[in-house]
Amino acid sequence: MLGGIFYFHSSWRNQQNPYTHKPPPLECISLNFREFQFAQAMLYAIEEINNSTELLPGVSLGYHVYDTCGSVVKSIKVALALINGNDNVPSLSDEACTRPVQVQAIVGESSSSPSTAVATAIGPFHIPLISHFATCACLSDKSKYPSFSRTIPSDYYQSRALAHLVKHFGWTWVGAIRTNDDYGNNGMATFTETAQQLGICLEYSVAFFRTDPTEKIQKIIDIIKASTSKTIVAFLSHRDMEVLMRESAFQNLIGYQWIGSESWIFDSQIAALDKHHILDGAIGFSIPKAQVSGLRHFMLNVRPLNSSNNGLFKELWEALFSCNFKQSQSEKIQRECTGHEDLTGVENGFTDMSLMPIFNNVYKGVYAVAHALHDILRCNKTCSTSVTLDPLTILQQIRKTHFKTREGDEMYLNENGDPPAKYQIINWHPKENGSVDFVNVGLYDASLPAGNELKFQNVSFIWAQNSKQVPVSVCSEKCLPGTHKVLQRGKPVCCYDCMRCAEGEMSNITDSTTCLRCPPESWSNERRDACVKKEAEFLSYEEIMGILLTTTSLFGTCLTAAVAFIFFRYRNTPLVRANNSELSFLLLFSLTLCFLCSLTFIGRPSEWSCMLRHTAFGITFVLCISCVLGKTMVVLMAFKATLPGSHIRKVFGPTQQRLNVLGFTLIQVIICILWLTISPPFPSQNLKEFKDKIILECSVGSAVGFWSVLGYIGLLAILCFVFAFLARKLPDNFNEAKFITFSMLIFCTVWITFIPAYVSSPGKLSVAVEIFAILASSFSLLICIFIPKCYIMLLKPERNTKKNMMRKGTQTILRTKASSSELLCLGHPGAPGRRASQPFVSTPFVTRVVGQVSLLVALSWSALPVFTASPDATSLPLVSQVSRVLHLLVCVLGELPPEASSSSLVGLKDFMLQLPGSHTPPPPSDLHHQRRAPSPDATSFPLVGWVSRSWVQQLLVVFPALLLVDVKLRPPLTEAPAVPPT
Repeated sequence: MLGGIFYFHSSWRNQQNPYTHKPPPLECISLNFREFQFAQAMLYAIEEINNSTELLPGVSLGYHVYDTCGSVVKSIKVALALINGNDNVPSLSDEACTRPVQVQAIVGESSSSPSTAVATAIGPFHIPLISHFATCACLSDKSKYPSFSRTIPSDYYQSRALAHLVKHFGWTWVGAIRTNDDYGNNGMATFTETAQQLGICLEYSVAFFRTDPTEKIQKIIDIIKASTSKTIVAFLSHRDMEVLMRESAFQNLIGYQWIGSESWIFDSQIAALDKHHILDGAIGFSIPKAQVSGLRHFMLNVRPLNSSNNGLFKELWEALFSCNFKQSQSEKIQRECTGHEDLTGVENGFTDMSLMPIFNNVYKGVYAVAHALHDILRCNKTCSTSVTLDPLTILQQIRKTHFKTREGDEMYLNENGDPPAKYQIINWHPKENGSVDFVNVGLYDASLPAGNELKFQNVSFIWAQNSKQVPVSVCSEKCLPGTHKVLQRGKPVCCYDCMRCAEGEMSNITDSTTCLRCPPESWSNERRDACVKKEAEFLSYEEIMGILLTTTSLFGTCLTAAVAFIFFRYRNTPLVRANNSELSFLLLFSLTLCFLCSLTFIGRPSEWSCMLRHTAFGITFVLCISCVLGKTMVVLMAFKATLPGSHIRKVFGPTQQRLNVLGFTLIQVIICILWLTISPPFPSQNLKEFKDKIILECSVGSAVGFWSVLGYIGLLAILCFVFAFLARKLPDNFNEAKFITFSMLIFCTVWITFIPAYVSSPGKLSVAVEIFAILASSFSLLICIFIPKCYIMLLKPERNTKKNMMRKGTQTILRTKASSSELLCLGHPGAPGRRASQPFVSTPFVTRVVGQVSLLVALSWSALPVFTASPDATSLPLVSQVSRVLHLLVCVLGELPPEASSSSLVGLKDFMLQLPGSHTPPPPSDLHHQRRAPSPDATSFPLVGWVSRSWVQQLLVVFPALLLVDVKLRPPLTEAPAVPPT
């Protein structure tokens, strides 16, 4: 015996209860054709089983079907009546309810809330309850509902499927409406949980029940209209959806994309009520389509109900054909029912077969009980009648049942009494005649691996308002690659702002929550959507600065070679011999190496170039300064050699000079060897200097070694400067000390300025600063020491004679305290203190002007990279201040008055006679005869006049403050004494 629980009526009539007597039974109203269809499907399955010879042979199934009127209370009462058969016992009877179980299983209910109530009531008796349409996930809890099973998947899978469907179409900002019962609340709770995991936000989530007042439903409509989301997830039963549809049509709620649950998404009655096309384009999940052969014909043949004397037949038939079997005179006259009307041409809810998948669920539920009884009764050709049917045994056997229907549908249940979850994706396609076509556009199979559950067919979709474009329902637009999401304060996670990734960071996906930092050797591109390898930067020969430096270096090399050629050609002249030709050629050779070593700083750093550039620079400069130091010591010690008992001539002979140069250079070689042995320079990548560039540079390796090389060069430069400064007042004819003084002062100034410039220069500019310093100091030595001599040899050969070299003329040095007097002496021929035999500008003043101009050029040149490209603004005042102080020092030291004695002149003459290649000095008479002639000093060439007329005047305008200091520090106007004859 099977029991059936259906609500053939959707509601009941409210009655006043005076509480003075027992309440009367419910008066059911609103006939529900759908439940009649479910009951017909149950009866069809029972009839088919009873007519089968393979399933339960010799055993017939009976049934009891009850109407619950949609009342949970009546559902419980009916379930208990089915168990012990007390439905016919009068309510006032004193008979005890001790009858045995009357049914082996119950089919029903169609809703989740009544099913939970019935399952709770009959659970302790282990009576199987098989539902065909109760989908609440809560019913899978066997601790609360141990006897419940169903032939429809749990809403746990449907709710998750709905969340994945919403995510698939990019709807991250949605609204939610649910039925206020177990079905809606539990289903929406699972949907909300899954949606949060997938990054979907609910703008609102409201619940109502069909019996709620109209004002509450209107309030829900107002919430929908005020929202910004364009997608609504409706987890509603079909009856609640009907109520919402009527109110939505009245409020003209259109333009929203509806997503429905299986309860209403494929319900033709809901589609028929949508006269205003509110649900056009709706999408959702339904039970897969199924077919039960012969069910339609059986369902339309309701005469078996009539033969069973079921009172519901009369009410159903009158509702189907709008007739009345027996009319009273007081009733409105209607067409009389004959009972032989034909349902073939009738179109209403009872003849609609769109719910065939649910009919199939009822059909499979009955067959599950039949297969369980077949196994328990050990039926073969006949069934055993000696087996006692225990409800618990039947329940356990139903869970183990695995069979296929006549149409091939596979039926089995898991440990929770649930079937496998499979859904069809339904899309509403409106037709021209106003009806709706439920188009299958995909499938959801929960048994597939994660991420592959959704499968879409190649079918075009119809969306809200008959649109072909997928609607957009987001709180914030997607963040493109190169940006990341920043949550808005006080709003859900779906509401955010798109912020561009910072420099050095990137995001290459849409809606990235964070930006990834690029590796140290890479940097983000302009769009911040990829990391690109940083550009390797070094001072190359192809760029403009590299070309200029290379050209300048080669020019200096050629100029030095030209000077060497001139000196070699005129090597036998007195001017070359008087200036120690051997040291001069060695100095020129070292200057050539200095110019060439700057080329090792240009180009891509390599292991050999890094070791070569610093060591070659250190050794060549020490060789150069050693030669200059030797020349300075020769001039200075020559005059000291005239003192009685002095042995300086022997100490500073040619051999000793060579040994000094070799010794000074050998010390630097030893330092470089130790440096290269312990911690040599090596190529490295500087990733911190610039954000978007890799600076290829040479790391010094040992900082002690690097600064030891520079410090030794500086020490020799200071010694050379000191010796030259001490010899600055020797006679002008043979004295190189003035030019050596200025050249070494420029040399020291450049390298002192180099320190802050080098430290503060970024990247390849630090290399450029070092090259500038090398070239500037090399040019200072070449120009100040050799260019004046070349001028005499090339343009004034008449002065390059032994007589002129050995004569010391009387020179008058003009000095004044006022700068205006100096301007008169420089520019006016009749200025006071000027003699006709004097040169236009005195030699010491020319020396001072040339030195200052050279110094200014060298300083400006060496500091050029820093002032033009250094990003460190704090270093610029430092470099400027150092340059200014050093220039003031030159102005103060620029006055070099010649004060020489006759003994010094004789000593220099005797010392020169010992130099290789020197000629016999002229007789003293010739020397005395030439004393009054103008002095042919190397600085007294016509270029001085042009310098005094143009450059000096410009300097007086551009640097008045510097010249003013120079004038104020100058001693009063005096006249130098004549040198007595030897």
